[in-house]
Amino acid sequence: MSTFTHTPPPSELACEVCGRYPEPAKLRATLANILATLPIELSANALLLETHWPVAVQVVLLGIASTALVIWVAEPGVRRIFRSWLHAPALRRRRELAVAPALWRARATLSDSPGALEHLTHALARLGVNILAIQAQPVRSGVVDELVLSAPGGLTEADLLEALAEGGGEAPRAWPTTPLALIDGPTRALSLAAQVAEAPAELRYAAAELVGAQIVPAERALPDDWHAAGTVLRIPTPWDEPLVLIRPGVPFTPAEIARVSRLAELAEVAEGARRGLG
Repeated sequence: MSTFTHTPPPSELACEVCGRYPEPAKLRATLANILATLPIELSANALLLETHWPVAVQVVLLGIASTALVIWVAEPGVRRIFRSWLHAPALRRRRELAVAPALWRARATLSDSPGALEHLTHALARLGVNILAIQAQPVRSGVVDELVLSAPGGLTEADLLEALAEGGGEAPRAWPTTPLALIDGPTRALSLAAQVAEAPAELRYAAAELVGAQIVPAERALPDDWHAAGTVLRIPTPWDEPLVLIRPGVPFTPAEIARVSRLAELAEVAEGARRGLG
């Protein structure tokens, strides 16, 4: 297949806002401009030389005619004809980004039995997914595993959920994340504890980040089935208003409840010390 193709590049290369294509590489743009300019310059020179007009007139006419033809006719035509070739590097980079490994966080409940995690690992491996970090929290129904995954860029949330379920995971969840997720749990907990010790009022935000939950006002009425499912966490604080966190669809584990409670105790101690110094 020739390098020069007359088919336009895929529409995903165009800007979603303005519809324009990215600027081509300088070398390719230069070659395209030469292809547009050279035939016009040669043709115009040949025509004007036959007129025997004064040199000054020929130069002026050549400049005006060739410039107008290049700008309005030749260059747009060449860029349209060789659009795929001009934008091939940008298109290649876009496709490479589309299939580049992506980081995900996932959570699923496994049975507390030998081989359960291995079965889940094999199901993920069949999709080319690598487990970068894992935290296990025992619950009454088994073990809640929280995973940081490196997955091929083409995989979707539905693909991961299907693999987690196939691997024996109950109530699976998956969401995109960043390299910050690779910070191990104890380090993250210590960092948040230090944040609360320095500023006790940061308890609400630190606790929500620690367990990946949402803060809601204490007076907000929540569905009874949320409470029954264990997806609502209510913790006393050094202030009059308790801390209420929700995580619909994902019950809080005993370990997570203990961590938030200890964080609240730390805030109470820090707040008491601050008032005493005041």
